[in-house]
Amino acid sequence: MTRLPNSGIPNPTSAPEVVVASPDRWMSELGALLKELDVTGFGEQLLPTTPEEATDDQLAKRRLGIAGSLFAALQCKHAATAGHSMRVALTCSAWAALQKLDERNREQLEIAALLHDIGVVGTPDQVLLKPTRLDSDEAAIVARSRVMSMEILRRSCTSAEILSIVEHVGAWYDGSRLGTPLKGDDIPKAARMIAIVEAYDAMTNDRVFRPALSQERAMAELFHCAGTQFDPQLVQQFVEMIERDRGQFRKQVATRWLLSLDARTSDGYWDFNTDAMPGTATTSPLSLFEAKLLDNMYDAVIFVDAQGRIIQWNHGAERLTGIVGASICGQHWHPEILKLSDEKNHPIGESECPVLAAIGSGVQSLRRLTVWGRNGRSASVDSHVIPVIGSGGTTQGAILLLHDASSEITLEQRCQTLAEKATRDPLTKVANRAEFDRVHDVFVTAHQQQQVPCSLLMCDLDRFKSVNDTYGHQAGDEAIKSLAALLKGACHAGDLVARYGGEEFVVLLTDCDNASAARRAEQIRVALSQLSQPKMNGKSITVSFGVTEIQPGDTPETMLRRADRALLTAKDNGRNQVVQLGSGLNAKPQEASGGFFRTAQKAEQDVLVEQILVTPVPTKMAIEKLRGFVADHAASILKIDGNKVQLEISDKCESRFRRTTDRPVAFQLDLRFEEQRLQRTTDGGNSTDSGAVRTRIFVGISPRKSRDRRRSDVGDRAQQVLMSFRSYLMAIPEDQDGAPRQGTLVKMTQAFLPWLGKK
Repeated sequence: MTRLPNSGIPNPTSAPEVVVASPDRWMSELGALLKELDVTGFGEQLLPTTPEEATDDQLAKRRLGIAGSLFAALQCKHAATAGHSMRVALTCSAWAALQKLDERNREQLEIAALLHDIGVVGTPDQVLLKPTRLDSDEAAIVARSRVMSMEILRRSCTSAEILSIVEHVGAWYDGSRLGTPLKGDDIPKAARMIAIVEAYDAMTNDRVFRPALSQERAMAELFHCAGTQFDPQLVQQFVEMIERDRGQFRKQVATRWLLSLDARTSDGYWDFNTDAMPGTATTSPLSLFEAKLLDNMYDAVIFVDAQGRIIQWNHGAERLTGIVGASICGQHWHPEILKLSDEKNHPIGESECPVLAAIGSGVQSLRRLTVWGRNGRSASVDSHVIPVIGSGGTTQGAILLLHDASSEITLEQRCQTLAEKATRDPLTKVANRAEFDRVHDVFVTAHQQQQVPCSLLMCDLDRFKSVNDTYGHQAGDEAIKSLAALLKGACHAGDLVARYGGEEFVVLLTDCDNASAARRAEQIRVALSQLSQPKMNGKSITVSFGVTEIQPGDTPETMLRRADRALLTAKDNGRNQVVQLGSGLNAKPQEASGGFFRTAQKAEQDVLVEQILVTPVPTKMAIEKLRGFVADHAASILKIDGNKVQLEISDKCESRFRRTTDRPVAFQLDLRFEEQRLQRTTDGGNSTDSGAVRTRIFVGISPRKSRDRRRSDVGDRAQQVLMSFRSYLMAIPEDQDGAPRQGTLVKMTQAFLPWLGKK
């Protein structure tokens, strides 16, 4: 069964029936999409005006009026949920604007999205902050937060529409979720929209026990659950909006809330009156120097307060464990977080936990332990637990230091050595392009060998020529140095910053996935936009980012081209933004095996590899992913015929594929696309259209030259190309898909025989 991340609820046991869409209906559109593979280029747009960054607290006060205290209570109880709710509300509002919802419905959607999780304030801390997986009783307590949201809002909200939206956010589109009687279009449209947006936001943000998914993987998951959990038409609309705007629309919503909302309108939804409490700024107890020291330590440093709550988790801890600090801070410490084991490799429970023992007894401890990171790797560590004693003799908490005691040199240390030896750019003191090219090849190879994620940032100062023309080259140099300093300041151990040329930089991020890289790029983007440039009369300059993560089948060249495409998209969409592309390493295809790959056994056989793939996205989106594959692999389009396309791809630039004595191999990819509609069985046993679609792809790979078929490594190279193709298309072998395929091939053959006979 398939589960949506964090939903905890499996899809219905009745698997969807696959039927083929009428070829006449979509064949012409598919042919036009395939023809667009030959068309590239990006338009020029003006940079939109955006407000200064506003806090969630300010935005909530403007949108909710006198009910802003409800959101403040949620912030105090669980800041992560409040931040999630704010992101969902801003995204839903922008979506409503694109759909041209009237002002009243848009306001109700915004308020419901902001407060749909207000029931979390009634969830006990020991459940809400538990760092390990919830048991069935605890999961039931969390599920009750939906009911508590309704109980809280009923006592203050005068809008029956808002209450109905909040009540039905958890309903599944096909009606299969217990306790939610409505299904399909009977569910309020705003509730269906919030369900999609909150699922997407949850998937693209880190949690303690799982990393964030890349945007493309999250979109694919939405398509996979379309027709069951989500409204398929709304999923299609939402993904199109995300693909087009890449999150920039939220700034426009923030501007509207801050500048255009009428306070009397916001107050009109509530039947009580109270003065809003002034917001109090919270500051970290760490000084700037202490924070910088902690962030740049290679060892893991963890602070736990007297109540057992984690209050500090430095970059060293992120590197060692694979758990992002933002997802773990505020949670309760438990040895199960790191699966701590003692010197005899026995699991450590709460009663033997050195951290909890130090808090209770005030005694230090030094032990050799084993920790397991979220990435599935274990490491021997020297642990040093230091109790923190206050002036009155009261224990305030404990500090846990973990030093990697592994005998092998870590991947990060090897990459750091490369970075330290790099030839520096004279202006910015970062690596130059030649050193980046050299290090990048080693970097990609090492991470793929160890199956560790790494990411690439490519950034470019916006409208830099006008800076030089208006303020002079000295001002331009200072702007370049400002960006370089921010990039270096955001780096962790093992990362590499390089000046790629002019005002363009690239950053290699070790042990970093797509979502984490995009988050770091966003922090740099915001910091630069707020940094005053003295030689520009105090004005600031902005930067655009392209972000990508290594994925199966990648080479340094394909990874770099994908990051460059993301940067061009950011420029094309208005600049001053971060765009990420790629599915990432967390979606790696299955290894080659007899059940999934069909590899030729005879040297004279034309086709080396054949496979039938399925991807949960519609054909239109699949073709867009194919365009990216063609661009990043510098492939040539040999032929397009209806729903079939023929490509030529060469490994001549992909140094990881070849040895010194090897010569390039040119492969021919024969692809055929078929769009399928999914049907589900109703309670009465009848089949009905679920509205969801998927794309089926027939893939054949063969060498272009006959002599290459006799080479011993040609089969491995063909499979590498197939792995890359699957990564770009987010596809899996048909044998692994959950939908039944009995009779599917027959139906497809009959549907396409008339069309094929005309060719």
